[in-house]
Amino acid sequence: MKKVTVECEFGGRTLSLTSGEMAKQASGAVLIQYGETSVFVAAQTGPSRPGTNFFPLTVDYRERLAAAGKFAGGYLKREGRPTTKEILTCRLTDRPLRPLFPKGYREEVQVMSNVMSCDGENNPDVLSITGGSAALRISGMPFKGPIAAVRIGMIDDQLIVMPTVQQMGESSLDLIVAGSSKSILMIEGFAEQLPEKEMGDAIMYAHDFIKQLCQLQEDLASELGVAPPEIPEPAENPFEEKLADAFQQIKDAKATRQKQERDEALSAVKAELITKHFPVGDEETSDGLTRGQFGDAFYKLEAQAVRELILSGTRLDGRGPTDLRGVNCSVSNLPRVHGSALFTRGETQSLATVTLGSPRDKQRSDGLFGEFTDRFMLHYYFPSFSVGECRPIRGPGRREIGHGCLAERSLASVIPSDDKFPYTIRVISDILESNGSSSMASVCSATLGLMDAGVPILQPVAGISIGIVDEGDKWTLLTDIMGDEDHFGDMDFKVAGTGRGITGIQLDLKNQGISEEIIRATLDQALKARKDLLREMLSAIRRPRAQVSESAPKLVQTSINPEKIGLLIGPGGKTIRAIQEESGATIDIQEDGVVTISAENGTAADAALARIEALTEDIQPGRVYTGKVTSIKDFGAFIEIAPGKDGLCHISELSDGFVKNVNEVCKVGDVMEVKVIAVDDQNRVKLSRKAVLAEAGGSDAKDETEFEDD
Repeated sequence: MKKVTVECEFGGRTLSLTSGEMAKQASGAVLIQYGETSVFVAAQTGPSRPGTNFFPLTVDYRERLAAAGKFAGGYLKREGRPTTKEILTCRLTDRPLRPLFPKGYREEVQVMSNVMSCDGENNPDVLSITGGSAALRISGMPFKGPIAAVRIGMIDDQLIVMPTVQQMGESSLDLIVAGSSKSILMIEGFAEQLPEKEMGDAIMYAHDFIKQLCQLQEDLASELGVAPPEIPEPAENPFEEKLADAFQQIKDAKATRQKQERDEALSAVKAELITKHFPVGDEETSDGLTRGQFGDAFYKLEAQAVRELILSGTRLDGRGPTDLRGVNCSVSNLPRVHGSALFTRGETQSLATVTLGSPRDKQRSDGLFGEFTDRFMLHYYFPSFSVGECRPIRGPGRREIGHGCLAERSLASVIPSDDKFPYTIRVISDILESNGSSSMASVCSATLGLMDAGVPILQPVAGISIGIVDEGDKWTLLTDIMGDEDHFGDMDFKVAGTGRGITGIQLDLKNQGISEEIIRATLDQALKARKDLLREMLSAIRRPRAQVSESAPKLVQTSINPEKIGLLIGPGGKTIRAIQEESGATIDIQEDGVVTISAENGTAADAALARIEALTEDIQPGRVYTGKVTSIKDFGAFIEIAPGKDGLCHISELSDGFVKNVNEVCKVGDVMEVKVIAVDDQNRVKLSRKAVLAEAGGSDAKDETEFEDD
């Protein structure tokens, strides 16, 4: 295969696709480059394992720090487990590619993306999607692509395609859209309360650029001489005809209102059919049909039953298309934790707990674009009992990480800035029951928990999921989808936001794309549901509590002159350690001079603050200080009026009478009140004890009528 490169100008930079030179044994391989950021993507297929009854697509994405000319920190210089960003990018790449393989396709498919170079300006994550599509397009696999993806930002109300990392720091929108030349396949975006119409406009703005990248992939395939793949028709399953008579039984079982009862009813129908067709535990029927074929046919009838019910206007639990399930909210459910809330919507339930900490509790991470910190975290846990199952407890999987980050970023724009609320915030969402859209339930419970913890969020946020059953000429949108409607439907469109606009959005599809009409209708339907949810949520707690919990640490902030940071720290950290040990508080200092004091109680925090202010404030003429004599000279005494800050009290200012010898008035270690009478251009401080005595109306001159000691 010859080396072929195709390129186009895109967002002010050159985007190129190269194939035919590297990884020639892979089914398909492409190097996608944008600016000087490049990602190598290889697609490989192989035979499926016996008994596989699902499409075994695996997507991996890796960002090796060498791509940015960096070494990994710590002792190990080789990257280990995937980072959160890598996992999220794997999911972003997988979601628009998966629906474009034929139904019933069971061959192993692996898509591997490796960041080979990073210029510090262009984020490689979105390139993985376009690169994955290009590799699949030239692989010969039955892939119904191509598709492409772009990132959209917004600065000063202007949309920007493929913004740089620096521009994203100023952007009020982070939107990734993937699609084909005809429709939208995947959306993931976060905004600062962006109205629905503007979000819809941004999505369609992205689609214009997606079409350009899809054509570029077709140009690459044409240059390589790769014809469009043949898409095989699904193999006929003789069991479908055998089970046709049971369709009404399946439909009646699926119309049962409660999830557990519905599952039990369907299991009974399935068990009856298995007994009928596979007596005494046989693995095959008399005419050679297998249990695998039975399972595929039964699943198809189950999906058909659910879809027919919905399109006829009957949802499985009896609701109308735009109805929410019953909502119940409560706060302060747990003692000792800094905030808690229980949110229940139908058979989905999330318990949120909130922990407040100091700045040193921030999550620190390293990546291609340098080290960064997170002061707001939301961690999502999905235990097996929430769906009535048993399984071992492992570390968080891709789904848990993805759902947690979706909820976290949907709330991030309403978290107060650290100069107004300096706490580090961690929210845990424990899913106690699950029957659809637990990630959006996490948004709701987290909002209530934050308010209960006294976090002054800018606006309350609610989240809802909208589904669809689309048969081409007829489609129905479904508000607040439950598990079966997600599983057998065509769309899971999650929308989170305030009453003012969208903060988070995520679209997953099982079909081959949706139109602008469906997107805008979904956003409007989600807005109505979101407002209904917010009314229910605010009935549990109207606004954030005025004070943080008594069990939360007490944080106090002050600002000092950055030039005095060294003075506060002291030689080898001596001064700051002494303040922390004596007060019991913890002190964190930023480069701009912001000092955050954290303590278990207000008394300790106030004591540390007083010490810091005394140490770092500018000496003010006319103010009286209590100081300690540090040295005696013939001409006066040096007195420490603040840690590390001495002033001279001249012999003539020690008393209101004549002083022959400084030692007559004071000695090293004496504590006395002195007044600052001047601070010269060289910051030298002049003190007066005489002025303090005069203001007090007293004198320390010796009484000449008294006898002196021998």
